[in-house]
Amino acid sequence: MSETTYHYPQKMGRIILLGMEEVIGKGGKDAILSFAKLGDLTSSAANERTFSFETVSKLQQALEQLYGPRGGRGLALRTGRACFKYGIKEYGSMLGLTEMAFRLLPLPTKLHTGARSFADLFNKHTDQRVRVEETDTHILWHIERCPLCWERKAEEPVCHLAVGLLQEALYWLSGGKVFSVEETACHARGDACCTITIQKTPLT
Repeated sequence: MSETTYHYPQKMGRIILLGMEEVIGKGGKDAILSFAKLGDLTSSAANERTFSFETVSKLQQALEQLYGPRGGRGLALRTGRACFKYGIKEYGSMLGLTEMAFRLLPLPTKLHTGARSFADLFNKHTDQRVRVEETDTHILWHIERCPLCWERKAEEPVCHLAVGLLQEALYWLSGGKVFSVEETACHARGDACCTITIQKTPLT
């Protein structure tokens, strides 16, 4: 176990639980909480950093254990997409991504600005650390301190919720286009950080 504890704000933890409940229902969500031996997770004030990385990681692991690796992966992706919908309601104005001036920008500018604004949100308001790198063809979303695979060991990348979140963010930013989003490195697999690789050119 790590001696240092990192956290999301309670508000962000609630968004994860809302997304999970939308995908697997209240009964499914309660079963995950029971299986992971997690009690009441909604007792703190919204902006307090009390939703631990360990809890986030246990939720993801419980999905895979209850629904199988493939089923859990699919549910985590869908949970991530649902989380974006709830997250944009809570944080959209703070990010500046809901302003009309932003919506009218050309797509390459929206991708560049959106990726950095999104990273800043995590870096300023959570203990997660994100670094964005860009090439001519790709955006590399490096999660240098990741809650999704916290203290986990795996043979394959496991941060599926983050992939789903970014898939939906790109769909929303682009006005309905689909992008290739793939986790190409994962701390749980022994990599230096978790890296999600995004192709700048949409598939559709």
